[in-house]
Amino acid sequence: MIQNSSRKRQRPPHHHAYAIVEAFPHKTISEFSQKLPRTSFSFNDPSTADVILRFFIDRSPFDSSNPSDSARHSDLQIYLHSRVIFRAKYFSALLSDRWQHQANNHNAGHDSRTIANCNNMFHLNLGVHDDPTVHLTVLQLLYTYDFPTVIASASTALEILPVALELLFEDCVKACVKFLEAVPWSEEEEKRVLSSIPLLREEESKELLARVSPGEDDFYEEMLHGLIEKAMYSQPNMAFVKVFVAKLLRDFSSRESARRVLERAFDSNLRVVKESLEQYSRPDFRGDHNETEAIQRLHLHTAMTNGRHLLWLVERMIELKVADLAVKQWSEQAAFTVDLQKAFRDDAWRNIVPGLPAVMLRCTCKLASAVAAGTILSSRQVRMKLVKDWLPVLISCKDSVSPMLPSHKTLYLVLEETFLRIISTLPMSDAQVLLQQCLSFSTRNVEDCPHLVTAFNTWFRRASQPPQMENLG
Repeated sequence: MIQNSSRKRQRPPHHHAYAIVEAFPHKTISEFSQKLPRTSFSFNDPSTADVILRFFIDRSPFDSSNPSDSARHSDLQIYLHSRVIFRAKYFSALLSDRWQHQANNHNAGHDSRTIANCNNMFHLNLGVHDDPTVHLTVLQLLYTYDFPTVIASASTALEILPVALELLFEDCVKACVKFLEAVPWSEEEEKRVLSSIPLLREEESKELLARVSPGEDDFYEEMLHGLIEKAMYSQPNMAFVKVFVAKLLRDFSSRESARRVLERAFDSNLRVVKESLEQYSRPDFRGDHNETEAIQRLHLHTAMTNGRHLLWLVERMIELKVADLAVKQWSEQAAFTVDLQKAFRDDAWRNIVPGLPAVMLRCTCKLASAVAAGTILSSRQVRMKLVKDWLPVLISCKDSVSPMLPSHKTLYLVLEETFLRIISTLPMSDAQVLLQQCLSFSTRNVEDCPHLVTAFNTWFRRASQPPQMENLG
């Protein structure tokens, strides 16, 4: 966050004011002075002026520009009125009695070219880097105060603001800041705004800072979490919104921030699904039958809706490689998997949420596939419990879902293969128990279940090996 303490604007050195622009001759100045509405005094009017301001090029010793350019630009002078330019505190200070007295004493021993008073005409010199165009614009604004006409774009405001700050033209500074607060910025303009903020007082920069600087440490993650919530619950075109939010998660979240916001959403949705299935599996029949049936339907719809969200979250977590905790949680759902099996043995879900078994198994398949592929490195206990608790759900779905859709058949086959691959990573004692439960994977033709044949071949090949424990010493 940009630090901007409350401070009083410092007066610039009396012989310097800077702008990055390119000088033009007297004719151009005359034309320039006609562009804005007039006041009782006219800008650059020698007949009524009591101040002559000469611009000179204040170049750095390292500037490679032609010295003759400085001489040409230094001929530029304009006629001003002290009663008008007093509105800028820079000129107010220069033209004050105290400053003139100090300047005259200084001129006695030095050739200071900042201010001189000859025949009631003040002669001022103002150093600029290049062309004083922006300075001329700000000086004309001292006469016209027509800020809305002149400050009509963010780029113009950003050109005028540094000069207004140097000349301590407070009303012009306020007009620039007010305009910048209200309009969009390009990326380049935003960089310029950020570089200008340290020059402003705290009250002036407050609104600009609020646009570009988060106020809290968890502001970033709260935004990501809010986007996830909106994508899942509050948008009519949910599929399109989920695609867009998935892109934002890929592009703008660090791995740890993605982990935290996705785990938070995963926990919330998993809890809702579990509670809905638990209430469905343990209904309260004390009320009216129709009311009980309606509540049961609501429980199934809630489980289905949040199950879809859960699947999307699992996909995002795997994509961003932050699904390790999700796998661990999924492996600790013994009670939940019992409720699922109980629900699938009931025929009610077929007409209410026929897609619920597939959604639950797709979540399982996504996580188990990431474990089997090594994308997620899980402990032996997690791998064993993942298969142990979810294998019965797979078997229950195969037995209860009829007729079996082609897409479901493919899903079941992929999950069978994945479970068998995970079983091959377990100690032989664990694999022995789990493989016996996989016999339901067999088909009428043995050649149609090569994944099951391979798994048993692997186990028996390992079992036929002589013990290796004595070789470990």
